[in-house]
Amino acid sequence: MSEAGIPESEKMKFIKWTVETLWKGYNDEKMEKQKNFGLAIRDLNIVVPNGTAKEAFSCVIDLKEMAGKVKDIDLIEDEQTGLSLTRGEDGTYTLSGKPAATGDFMLRLQFTAVDDDIHTPVEIELPWAVNHNPRDLWKEIPCDPSLPFLRPDTATEYIKVEAQDGTPRKDIVAASRRGRSHAQEGKPRDDDFSVKHCEASDWYILAVADGAGSAKYSRRGAQVACDTVTSRCMELLADNEEFEKAIAGYAADREDKEKQTTLTRYVYDIVFRTAHEAHKAVCALPETEKEVEGATVRDFSTTLMFAVCKRFGFGWFIASFWVGDGAMCLYDESAKTAKLLGTPDEGEFSGQTRFLTMKEIFQDSKEIAKRVRMTIVPDFTALMLMTDGVSDAMFQSEKDLNDPGKWAEMYGKLRQGFPDDEIGGVDLTDAGEQAKDQLLGWLNFWSRGNHDDRTIAILY
Repeated sequence: MSEAGIPESEKMKFIKWTVETLWKGYNDEKMEKQKNFGLAIRDLNIVVPNGTAKEAFSCVIDLKEMAGKVKDIDLIEDEQTGLSLTRGEDGTYTLSGKPAATGDFMLRLQFTAVDDDIHTPVEIELPWAVNHNPRDLWKEIPCDPSLPFLRPDTATEYIKVEAQDGTPRKDIVAASRRGRSHAQEGKPRDDDFSVKHCEASDWYILAVADGAGSAKYSRRGAQVACDTVTSRCMELLADNEEFEKAIAGYAADREDKEKQTTLTRYVYDIVFRTAHEAHKAVCALPETEKEVEGATVRDFSTTLMFAVCKRFGFGWFIASFWVGDGAMCLYDESAKTAKLLGTPDEGEFSGQTRFLTMKEIFQDSKEIAKRVRMTIVPDFTALMLMTDGVSDAMFQSEKDLNDPGKWAEMYGKLRQGFPDDEIGGVDLTDAGEQAKDQLLGWLNFWSRGNHDDRTIAILY
């Protein structure tokens, strides 16, 4: 300092000035870094898309522009949002969760810099809106109790079948529930079903019907159709040795045309004529139901599908009838096969179908051949009959209906449920009567645009 010409009396002042100047510059540089880091974070313009209450939400925060500059991000927790922030192995950050409440929120994120000179984390607030879940907007309006032929909003049934020695056999479970679109307007459930097991002869009988939404008393038509076919089949199959001999004869030699013709005749006498009796019973309702005046046959319009099944030493025999939409399928999980027991109907215009009340269905031989089916299989996983409230939600097209892979997906959903919607699966083993309540709960699954009545009957 002496050589620089700084007097001894000024040395301390000079040292103090130098340190203060350097310290100020050092702090100014750090403050500038802090400021620039904060500006860079805000310039990211992070936008969080809207969420929906009670639905899974996920959003990736893009930090490409800040690569190597951000050490960590923290979400200042807010229990109302239901979100958490996780860091992936690739260094990306994801906001995810299932928001419980609706409304406008501010998500507070803190960014920590890699540079140690930037001591203070930068905090930003991101606006986030959570919309109402469409499911919560549906109303559950009770039906007017004075409505004629009013049915409960839900129905279930479980039939346990055991051999004489207690060996488990195939059981039946069925459930039906009023659709959201009906509940929204206080309209009754128009679907129905009936399932039976004849202990005397070991025949299973399952029937499902979907009353036409445009027909004001269709629920009564659906009920009468199902009850007619199951009660009549119980009578015809309680002791029908000749029919069972014809089945066994055909099973032993399926190339024998005479045996095939004999069996076909029996199937038509039992299945087709039973369907025709159901047709006549429904068509007679305008006369027999004195509770309503001025009603027409069209007011009771309904679809109908039913199947009769029995296990023999050579396998299972199944015969069926089907008019209308929905689906009826014989599914074998181990063989990876799905056999439709008919073809869903479509009417003259899109969205229409055909109904049991249409007399031409029972007058045209081609129509009859189309609707009555019979088959023999070694075994199967499940015989499923369902109205279009279920099938339309599970199968997007006729191609899907004929795809065994799509049926495998549906059966998987039956067993596993819909975890994201907190809807459990159905225990389709020999677990017992709880299966009917599980199936009813399962029918409450969410499918956008599909809110009709839902009914399904399963032999498994």
